[in-house]
Amino acid sequence: MNQAIAARRLHNQRLAAAKGRSPAAVVAWQGAVQAQEFGPARWALALRLPDGWSDARIARAFDQGRILRTHVLRPTWHFVTPADIRWMLALTAPRIHLRMAPYNRHLELDARLFTRAAGVIERALAGGRFLTRQELRAALERARIQAGSQRLAHIVMHAELEQIVCSGPRRDRQFTYALLADRAPDARPLPRDDALARLAKRYFQSHGPATVRDFVWWSGLTTADAKRGLDMNRARAETIDGLTYWTLYGTPGPGDAPAAHLLPIYDEYLVAYRDRAAVPHGPAVLRSFAGPVTFQHALIAGGQVAGTWRSGDERGAVAAEVLPLRRLTPAGRSAVEAAALRYGRFLGVPVTLRFARRAAGAV
Repeated sequence: MNQAIAARRLHNQRLAAAKGRSPAAVVAWQGAVQAQEFGPARWALALRLPDGWSDARIARAFDQGRILRTHVLRPTWHFVTPADIRWMLALTAPRIHLRMAPYNRHLELDARLFTRAAGVIERALAGGRFLTRQELRAALERARIQAGSQRLAHIVMHAELEQIVCSGPRRDRQFTYALLADRAPDARPLPRDDALARLAKRYFQSHGPATVRDFVWWSGLTTADAKRGLDMNRARAETIDGLTYWTLYGTPGPGDAPAAHLLPIYDEYLVAYRDRAAVPHGPAVLRSFAGPVTFQHALIAGGQVAGTWRSGDERGAVAAEVLPLRRLTPAGRSAVEAAALRYGRFLGVPVTLRFARRAAGAV
């Protein structure tokens, strides 16, 4: 049954035949897409788009504000659409504030200081300005607010959670911040129950079949919230190997999927689940070039983890090295080669593919 769950997830995650029309459409379908590793996250979006969406084209969509990047779940950077950012933050921010409170106290950051800092940041970004984190730090320190690296990160994250700032366009390779009101002027809040129902729908339509624990992990919300979200969406339950998986009525069945995928680190196909029985991964299963790891660029074959991979520049090209968990058949190698060719088209450069020796203990 694991294979059946994996096939349905491949389809619902848009890794199979059905694809999104644009980066924003992919992000909206998923609800949010983990994005602290910015380059790999763009590849994650490309895998869910029709072949032909290049790295540069997706980066332009980000710079134009068609997708935004902010702390909205757990807390980790995620891509979210301008239309969704306000209602989603209103739903998830209180839980993130609770998680961040001990760290804020350790850094001597309290409500009064956060309010002062927010005012400084709003004034610095007024008039449609885009500033880097270090430029915000300079503005804060001119206002006599100590903003060392850790304090600065927490101050800016608090401003994100309070719907004051979000991502701006990149300046060369540096990220900038902008006022959320400028980047998402049409964003609207929702009543909490409506927001909860919508977030649960986005998750289970795109990540299902999934468990309650999966949604709680992904969203950062409570188990009670998860169950209410499922109830409001009239989700359907099925018990497989002792676990209860939830799907939505009307969720399409599995389609034809590529035989192999070179997934980036923190791809939603792996990172968005707490229960890993259907697609096992983690230190006991997944080995990298440096030893066991929890998350890594993963080779997926037939919906299951089949190895890890890494890439690097090599004389005007990209070298992709794959470390299989098991011996690949000729057909399996051909499927990996096809996946590497697509990666090259995404980057716009040739890709040289190499197969490393299998990890010790691999079968």
